[in-house]
Amino acid sequence: MHDRNIDKPLAIVIFGASGDLTKRKLMPALYSLFREKRLPGTFSVLGIGRTKYTDEDYRPYILSELKEFVKPEEINDKEINNFISHLHYLSMDPSVVNDYPLLSAKLAELTSKDIEGNILYYLATPPSLYGVIPQHLKANNLNGSNTRIIVEKPFGYDLKSAHELNAIYRSVFTENQIFRIDHFFGKETVQNILAFRFANGIFEPLWNRNYIDHIEITAVENMGIEQRGGYYNSSGALRDMVQNHLVQLLSLIAMEPPVAFNPNDFRNEILKVYESLAPLSKDDLQHNVIRGQYIASADRKGYREEKNIPDDSRTETYIAMKLNINNWRWSGVPFYIRTGKQMPTKVTEIVVHFRKAPHQMFKTDLDNHNMLIIRIQPNEGILLKVGMKVPGSGFEIREASLELMYDKLDGLPVGDAYARLIEDCILGDPTLFTRGDAVEASWYFFDAILKSWQSNTAPPLYGYPAGTWGPKESDTLMNTYNTKWTNPCKNLTNSDQYCEL
Repeated sequence: MHDRNIDKPLAIVIFGASGDLTKRKLMPALYSLFREKRLPGTFSVLGIGRTKYTDEDYRPYILSELKEFVKPEEINDKEINNFISHLHYLSMDPSVVNDYPLLSAKLAELTSKDIEGNILYYLATPPSLYGVIPQHLKANNLNGSNTRIIVEKPFGYDLKSAHELNAIYRSVFTENQIFRIDHFFGKETVQNILAFRFANGIFEPLWNRNYIDHIEITAVENMGIEQRGGYYNSSGALRDMVQNHLVQLLSLIAMEPPVAFNPNDFRNEILKVYESLAPLSKDDLQHNVIRGQYIASADRKGYREEKNIPDDSRTETYIAMKLNINNWRWSGVPFYIRTGKQMPTKVTEIVVHFRKAPHQMFKTDLDNHNMLIIRIQPNEGILLKVGMKVPGSGFEIREASLELMYDKLDGLPVGDAYARLIEDCILGDPTLFTRGDAVEASWYFFDAILKSWQSNTAPPLYGYPAGTWGPKESDTLMNTYNTKWTNPCKNLTNSDQYCEL
């Protein structure tokens, strides 16, 4: 599946090294790999950015940030100081090709030719630089056969830009050198969807239109856009969450079993799901795609009051939609997906609703049994809700839960998603990264939505008070199928807590 790059001396170059992603996610992930001896014995981390740091400035900065974003029990003074000693910084402008000889010289200084070109580039930059940096690397002969590059989402702004971006990357690197990262795929619960389906003989025979009524995929947050106004207003919920995170979760739920679990066969099945998404008709675009934007409520401000947001912004902070998959397994089974900012709680989960028993022998008013919940965050785990008899006389049926929660598995800590994916890249294993053809297949489907929003007959942008579950029109979307959203309660400390609207 991969070579043993973990045994080779390595240089990790982070573009955007003074940014939020680097301090919150990348450095803690690298420190975690270092602590667990999952990095090569000889390695260096070179931060690149416009900020005027030196090594002596950058190391104390990262040290202070690590102590904020790493769990206290994982901080060991000796280990963390040893890790910091591997950090270096180069002040340069990644958008200027003439600055790249500085990078060449710095890499030569750090590696002393021991690295033999074993370099990992990480683009933790604004998307505007995604197409620029690879071309500048090529112009300065910094794209050798032992280099790999990780690029964050969103990969492209629409189908046209994604196609152009793919063309740039393929002109600089081979496909097996390109790692389009989505940190959702690094989460244990997401990977466990595959094990849950394909390692057990219980559920897979039921995993089809004959036994499943409909499926929900939800990823919502109880906060606004924070300091990301400039980026978010040009992106919106569809580009930020749906085209990558949510459709990838859908692909794991809907995919066919690969012939073998290797990068090529696995990613082939992902691609087939994207290609099987039923095209959206004009009626679908008007009624089955609901977009919203949060407005001020009693204790929260509205989106247009956020920093760097225009007063007349039409950017969606919420989207709900109904999708169908045109294949034998899923024909007639609707998939409902939604994401939003300023929701009542933060949760990412998949809810599989099984069909009700064809003949109800027992009287019950329960709506929430016969469903399987796969919780991605915050309290990761799997929950099966069934109807059970209440002890005593008669046959009163109540809801009961069978659960497997990760925080209750002694000695089995949930790993860091970024650490897992960075390690996979070091090892040269692309399984959990998005392939170029899948990126374009996903954009091909969602491009129709973007174009409908730009037309003269664009569907409405509904307002919803911050802190609520979104526009009421999204409830109507579910009501037409005689169902409703599964809304977790605000307090998710108990895996079993669900409540009505």
